[in-house]
Parts: sequence; C-alpha cells; structure tokens
Amino acid sequence: MPQGWERVMTDVRTVWSGKALLGEGPCWDAGRGVLWFVDIKNRRVHRLDPASGEARSWDAPAQVGWVLPAQDGGLVAGLQTGLARFDPETGAFTPLADPEPHLPGNRLNDATVAPDGSIWFGTMHDSEEAESGRVYRFDGRDIADSGIAPVTITNGPALSPDGTILYHVDTIAGVIHAVPVEGGQAGEPRAFARIAPQDGNPDGVSTDSAGNVWVGLWGGGCARLYAPDGSLLREVKLPAANITKVALGGADFRTAYATSASIGLPEGEDAGEAGNVFTFQVEVPGRPLPLAKLA
Repeated sequence: MPQGWERVMTDVRTVWSGKALLGEGPCWDAGRGVLWFVDIKNRRVHRLDPASGEARSWDAPAQVGWVLPAQDGGLVAGLQTGLARFDPETGAFTPLADPEPHLPGNRLNDATVAPDGSIWFGTMHDSEEAESGRVYRFDGRDIADSGIAPVTITNGPALSPDGTILYHVDTIAGVIHAVPVEGGQAGEPRAFARIAPQDGNPDGVSTDSAGNVWVGLWGGGCARLYAPDGSLLREVKLPAANITKVALGGADFRTAYATSASIGLPEGEDAGEAGNVFTFQVEVPGRPLPLAKLA
C-alpha cells in the first residue's frame, strides 16, 4: 500500500436513480446551482437541482458527451456531430463547429474549460476499435488539434487550477498523462498515474482547488484521488462497477457527484445501482469551473 494512501469508506448517497446506460460529463453549474450530466447512449441531457431534488431531462439530436455553462449565460454541448449551443428553454441544439466531419465513426466524449474560456475536449472511436480519438481546443470560434497522439478512447481532459497542466486519459492503456500547456498550446505528455488492469480503467478526470486529480474507475467500482505529484491519496468505494467521472460542487464545493454506467457489466451481473449518480463529501473543495467562451 502506498504511503499515505487512505481507502475511505465514506457515506455515499444516491441522488439520481435514472439508471443511465452511459452516465457521463457531470458538471456543477455554480450560477444556476445545479448539476448537469448526460446519458451518452440514450442521447439525453440531465439536470439535477440538489436543493429541491428536482430533475429534468432533454433529448439530444445525437450522442451527447457533455454540457458546459457559457459566458453568455447559455450552454454548449458536445455532440457526436460536433459542438452546439444548447438552449434548455426550447430544447434546441444549434451547431457551432465539427472537429471531425471526416470521421463519422467517432464521437465527442469528455471536456473541460480553461481559465481563458477555451474548451478542451476529446473524441473517441464509438466502437472502441480504432486509434482515432484526439484532443482538441475550441477558442470560442475555431477548433485546433492539440497535437497529442491519437488513442482509441480519450477521457478527461481536465486542467490544473492555473491552467498550466492538462490531464489527458488514455483509458485502454490505463494511463493518465500530464501535459504542459502554455499559450493554448499543448506540450509533451508524461505519465502522471498508471492504473493496474485489475483495478479498472481510468475514465473521466477532474481537479480540485489544490490541484489534486479525481478519476472514476470503469470496472473498479470506485473513485480515486491523486496528488499533483501522482501519489495516490484516497479511494472511495461506490455502489456501481463502472464509475465514469467525479465533479465537485454544492455551495462550498465539498460535495462530490459521481456518474456511472449500466452498460459494460459482466454477463449475469445484477445492475443494482449501476447508471445512477452518487454523492459524497470531500475534504479539499473544488472550485467554480470557468465559463466557456463562445463567439
């Protein structure tokens, strides 16, 4: 056991019981005081108001990987067909830009927002066979390829609080990479943390206010917390096998929200709580996600 590692059996609650096929993309919207998340395979956008317990859902026109609040008060979504404005009042999705019109077998998978309002996002091969997934940056008008080598399934990305380190996940290889970022340009990746196959596969990542990295483990039934130096700090067991991502929110940003999936379970295994959203408390708070810049 690594020195300082704490396996925490903490109080975990289920806050949404919709049993998503592929729950993903949790994002705390500080302005609205709600949690956005998606069900990729069912093409649904979900919004949960933890204060009232009210949940609402919208149909998306294609597989949807994430929804992020924007500077203009609206929202931007990552669809299989590209980035789009999303209006929850009308349910309309208005196309903005498509990074891969030549790769119809790919889809957008996960994203984050940099301090300058740019969106860093990844794509992946929807059938999980070809190494066609890349990491891109959208500055509000144009999309640029990060130059990071393609993989089959990208996850993350997430950024350090100051925006100088991009955490990019190669899920199949079981590696979280740390990539230096300067002036919107990505540098040379280095291995930040490796997940042993028997522990699961690293899925979505996010960072807290101290620069620690949370990761959901697909097939691992837990979320892990890594220090900025890559050492393992904490593991939280959760009541589903496939944990996809953790977002920190609430009034003090000390409430973790973890999404999960009900697909990909071993044959004959009881789905139980799979596909639900879970919550637990953390010691180190998160921080408001920067608002996305749209032209």
